[in-house]
Amino acid sequence: MRPLTSPGLLLAIAVAVVALPTIASGALPSGTAAPTLVAANSTTYQDSTGENPAAPDITTIVVSNDDPGMITFRINVPNRPALGQDMVIDVFVDADNNIATGSQDIPGIDYVIEIARGEPNLFRWDGTNFTRRFGDPSAVTLALSYQGGATIRISAAELGNTTRFNFLVFVESGVVVDPVTGDLDFTNAVSDAAPGGGAGFFNYTVVIAKPTLIVRKLTTKPTAPTAGKPFTMRLVAARSDTGAVVQNGRVTCVGRVGTARLKAQVAQVTGGAAVCTWQIPPKAKGKTFRGSVKVVFEGLAASQSISRRIA
Repeated sequence: MRPLTSPGLLLAIAVAVVALPTIASGALPSGTAAPTLVAANSTTYQDSTGENPAAPDITTIVVSNDDPGMITFRINVPNRPALGQDMVIDVFVDADNNIATGSQDIPGIDYVIEIARGEPNLFRWDGTNFTRRFGDPSAVTLALSYQGGATIRISAAELGNTTRFNFLVFVESGVVVDPVTGDLDFTNAVSDAAPGGGAGFFNYTVVIAKPTLIVRKLTTKPTAPTAGKPFTMRLVAARSDTGAVVQNGRVTCVGRVGTARLKAQVAQVTGGAAVCTWQIPPKAKGKTFRGSVKVVFEGLAASQSISRRIA
């Protein structure tokens, strides 16, 4: 597979960040503005501006994630309202928050998300260069849009299931593409890095809420329990993170008529629902049936109870 970029770009970036301090924790050095927390799972990072009027100028980067683990990078570049074919954007990611692993040209970098010729690609450090090889993450979730800056989305799973990472962003323009080889020529390119001025790396923590089971629907058959006949409760539950309906699990059924407990005839997940069936005693007419269904799957639980007069 082809390397990430021409050696010229990697060399230029290595020179630009040679002054980066060794930051195992990802903290910024003294005197550097800390990121501003905007909302849950969203952090805004300020970059210095106006270094080179001819170059792209990164103002802020907003990184966020949702509960399924999709990470979004919003790289604001107001002086480049549209993504030109002469632009290259690189997001260097130290996915394990460990500078001892990955590339040592830019210490600790394990992955690079690169936008070149308008297309996003994900590359992984192979010990020599950033490439794509058999067995690398599929990058099927990698997506790009551009308006006054790049919005890049990718799953944390495709960045080594990262939970905390350091990152560095480069935006370049004036890059020339060889029409025959497709190689990139950075001879006359101008660039901006964030964080700038040898300020280290930005650091981000992926925050994912623990998933739960949500009751989607509860039905009974018949509508009200009837003396001498079976009565069934069906509970449909789904994961809060993926929306997937539970198809198996452990079902607990509790049914009572007055103070007497009824033994469930059916207690299982079938047809995408936790099902409980009891036989209502023949002499229970006019009494109150109290029942509950609980399903447990992969350590997650959902339950619901009812109270109804027996017909």
